[in-house]
Amino acid sequence: MKKKIHPKYVPCVITCACGNKVETRSTVAKISVDLCSQCHPFFTGKQKIVDSAGRVEKFVKRYAKKRVPKPRAKKKKE
Repeated sequence: MKKKIHPKYVPCVITCACGNKVETRSTVAKISVDLCSQCHPFFTGKQKIVDSAGRVEKFVKRYAKKRVPKPRAKKKKE
């Protein structure tokens, strides 16, 4: 193996938006996440809409335009 090419493996703190903190090791000292096992709907069993930075609204806005069918040109019978 080559020497001095691998990143340093340091203690890391992962912080969730709910306030939960997890200590582990990583190549990065701090990691921030939006969801963790303490607040994710799959693990808690509570229904919750997770929207970061308006992604749901962006999706609805983008695809709402495509649902409208375009008028077709009528064929003339001769």
